Amino acid sequence: MPLAVSRSTALVVLSALLVVLALAGHRLAQAGTASAPEVVAPLEIVAQAPTRRSVVVHVVGAVRRPGLYRLREGARVADAVSRAGGATRRAELAGLNLAAPLVDGIQVLVPRRLAMADGLESTGGDPLSAEGAAGVAGLGPKPSLSSATADQLDELPGVGPITAQKILDYRAEHGPFRSVDDLDAVPGIGPTRIEQLRDLVTP
Repeated sequence: MPLAVSRSTALVVLSALLVVLALAGHRLAQAGTASAPEVVAPLEIVAQAPTRRSVVVHVVGAVRRPGLYRLREGARVADAVSRAGGATRRAELAGLNLAAPLVDGIQVLVPRRLAMADGLESTGGDPLSAEGAAGVAGLGPKPSLSSATADQLDELPGVGPITAQKILDYRAEHGPFRSVDDLDAVPGIGPTRIEQLRDLVTP
């Protein structure tokens, strides 16, 4: 025989089922929330500071310390001359564009005034070569290491006031120079500098 169920009993059972379903749905919702992947904000790209670039130039001519120098990109010819100890008193800066920007690998030649036989001055010549200021025919004699003054020695390429004084001190202690090679005994003067001065001075 079919089981007779009263209306009140059926309502109670239906209510219980609804509660069970509600609890199950709530737990499923919590489980879904816990397993959901965490959203992470994307990382922002931080711009790197630009690397400071530099140039290397060769400074020669009528400067106190000829040689290779590294300067910042955007530097001017005037900056290169300054790094080389500055121009000597015989430099002809009017023949050089001091405002020109430096380019990597170039040579900066600072010209030197040449005193002519008639007392006039001319620009040109490389003081580092045998055909520079003192070695051109028609000019005055080359300065002598044994009699030159500090100012005369100071005007030689690569010889500043300190080195000029060392030459004078050596001369006072050891007497006149017998050869240009005797400069090797002067502190601060090496074989390279001697070769640069060999054709510009006499003992």
